[in-house]
This record gives sequence, structure tokens and C-alpha cells, in this order.
Amino acid sequence: MLAFDAPRPDLDYKARWAAFGIAEGHNGTIALVRVIKPGKAPYFDLPGGAVDGDEDESQAIVREFGEETGLVVEVGRLVVETSQPFLKSDAQPVRNHGGVYAVTIVGEKPELKVEDDHELVFLDPRDAVVALRHDAHAWAVAAWMRRGG
Repeated sequence: MLAFDAPRPDLDYKARWAAFGIAEGHNGTIALVRVIKPGKAPYFDLPGGAVDGDEDESQAIVREFGEETGLVVEVGRLVVETSQPFLKSDAQPVRNHGGVYAVTIVGEKPELKVEDDHELVFLDPRDAVVALRHDAHAWAVAAWMRRGG
């Protein structure tokens, strides 16, 4: 597992299992979510998030893609396993542990989208590497590109 960023020594990071997906769209772009929180600068993430309850990483990715984007996906190969501490938008310190997977878009169900502060956008993967909030996500996209998508 690749670890990114050094945790701040004054914070107690809660471990959180999470999984994310890299989904290729049209013309070689990839799906990202642009997250817009009131009073904060927008940021870009790979779709995905916490693994809930008895879910495995694949189930979490399918659920999170639906909730954040309205897209239906199938989970493919593991690109990389990562660990990264960060502050959530509510300032809670967490450390994500888990995989980033290549996923395939198989449909769209707008009724699945429930996260109004997440907007689906498609970027060139090279632009995504620069735009993504988490170094772990940027690394995963770079590794995905190097392996031929």
C-alpha cells in the first residue's frame, strides 16, 4: 500500500476504509466529481468514498458512483492501494485506506444521485492529475495512464 502525505502530529486521524474509481468517458477523458461546499473553494475528487457496513470495495464504488454522479459502473482491476491522511470538509481528520480501481460506465440512473454538492465532470487524465485534491488520487490516475488505462 502506498502512503501519501505526512499526518499532522497534533491530530488524531480516524482510520477509514474507502475505495475510488477511474472511469473513462468519451475522447479519453475520465470522470471526476467537482465538490462544492458553501464557503469553501471547490475541489476535485475521484468518485468513491467510505466502505460502509458489510460492503466490499467494489460494492462501495458502485454505490458511491451512483450517489455522487448518477452513473452505473462495473468495477474492474485494482490500479493501486493507497493510504492518505486528510481533513474532511467538516475538518474531521481521517486517513483513507483502500483501493483505486479501473471502472467501466455501463449506464446512467439520475435517480441514484443524492449528493447535491457533487457535480460530475470529465477531464483529460493529465489535467486530472493536476486538479485532484488528493495526491493518492493523482498518483492512481498517473499509474492508470502508464498502464494503458
